[in-house]
Amino acid sequence: MKLSSYASILTDKDKDNPTVISLLDVIRRQAEEIEQLKDEINRLKNHPRKPKLKPSRLDKKTKTTESKKQKGKRPGSKKKKKTAQLEIHDEIPIEPEHIPEGSRFIEYKNFVVQGIKIEPYNIRYRLKVYQLPDGSYVTGKLPEHLDGKHFSPELISFILYQHYHCHVTQPLVLEQLHEFGIEISKGTLSSILIENKELFHQEKDQILAAGIEVSSYVNVDDTGARHKGKNGYCTYIGNETFSSFESTESKSRINFLKLMRAGHSDYMLNHDAICYMIANGLPQYSHQTFIDHLGTYFANDDQWDAFLTNNGIVKKHHQRIATEGALIGSIVDHGISKNLVIVSDDAGQFNVLIHALCWIHAERSIEKVIPYTDQAKDDLDRIKDQIWFLYFRLKLYKEDPNQKDKRRLQSLFDNIFTSRTHSATLNEALKRIYRNKAELLLVLDRPEIPLHNNGAENSLREYVKRRKISGSTRSDFGRQARDTFTSLKQTCRKLGISFWNYLNDRIGKIGKIPNLPDLIRNQALSPT
Repeated sequence: MKLSSYASILTDKDKDNPTVISLLDVIRRQAEEIEQLKDEINRLKNHPRKPKLKPSRLDKKTKTTESKKQKGKRPGSKKKKKTAQLEIHDEIPIEPEHIPEGSRFIEYKNFVVQGIKIEPYNIRYRLKVYQLPDGSYVTGKLPEHLDGKHFSPELISFILYQHYHCHVTQPLVLEQLHEFGIEISKGTLSSILIENKELFHQEKDQILAAGIEVSSYVNVDDTGARHKGKNGYCTYIGNETFSSFESTESKSRINFLKLMRAGHSDYMLNHDAICYMIANGLPQYSHQTFIDHLGTYFANDDQWDAFLTNNGIVKKHHQRIATEGALIGSIVDHGISKNLVIVSDDAGQFNVLIHALCWIHAERSIEKVIPYTDQAKDDLDRIKDQIWFLYFRLKLYKEDPNQKDKRRLQSLFDNIFTSRTHSATLNEALKRIYRNKAELLLVLDRPEIPLHNNGAENSLREYVKRRKISGSTRSDFGRQARDTFTSLKQTCRKLGISFWNYLNDRIGKIGKIPNLPDLIRNQALSPT
């Protein structure tokens, strides 16, 4: 029997019995645990799994309400000339089949056909060699953009575009090139995809540094990313102007703070570091040790670990708090604002600096509630409607923030999430959300931040797709290249730059497309 069917067999007396309701709640939790175990068994057996939870309808509800107020045609429905801006590479005049004598030519009626040519284009460079009067030799030099490679920049760009943008696997790229008539080995193709990409890696690292330097908030999330046959994680940090991906073996708070250093490897004991340690429960007897070393800089992990050991900070829990504090100190010391908002789905490792929560994830705890009585069902529907209304009002507040609406929305939040219903499960869900009031209503003080974390989840779909197509990475070069080109691709998209043009510009050393970090800074300075 399905769990939702238990309510139908309850008598009126049972529906009012708190013991019966509590037992049904126990059954619900056990059923959820059984489903999780089934999913784990299916995963281990490589069987398909059921979706854990239906997508939230919260944002769709408000979008539907907004769309009813809009009038006129939908965006993008206006007709436009599709070939007006096309570059014409060839023109072929066509005469009518029969032209009677005395006819007079009036005009051309144009018919544009778009096409593409995919064919080998091989060049033989004949380097002239001269013997000088002194007996030495001088030889002509290859063009600089070839960089000594036997493949043109356009071909290399095509390979990278197919693999990193179109998710074509390496064996299929190799087969495709062979069918096009390109002579290339499997090892050479692998080298083109992952090796000698230092310039790309440097630009990717600078993207994160520039992005968090000029941003007032970032969205963060992580997902699984296996490497060398072991479980790993990929962390996303970004917003509407940039994307940065980094794969690591851990997804702890220390790992996240290390990523937030944006390429730096140091630790710093400053006021922010010590305040963090005290606020997070570092024992009082340890405080003086760090205060005595205020302003001390540690260049790397080895120096920091030696400092902790030499000063008797040996318990793992204490080392963790101290390390997190020193990383906070490093982040602030490198110019990242202490007022930077981290928007997440309530994963504990992201709760640093100023933390904001995603409303979509918060509302999911309400979606999980299963009512067992008619009264509980009515209460659940009423609470959902109230949350949808509050969410819609918060979206309007972002457009026109003011003190009057701020107080009204705070009061509305309290009324919704402190109310009592006929469902014990729903009451507990409301209490959990109410405890996160400050993080859910941070938008009232910072209206520029988003109400949800959808941007991070959408960006991480890139990794989910690649994981389904290609599985895990096997080499460190391969993992680094995957992170780098995914970051560059999504940042180009957010900056309105063609990733194909970007690859051709960088590999061909054309220099028309500016450095992406500079574009991020310029966009932050430009008026909206």
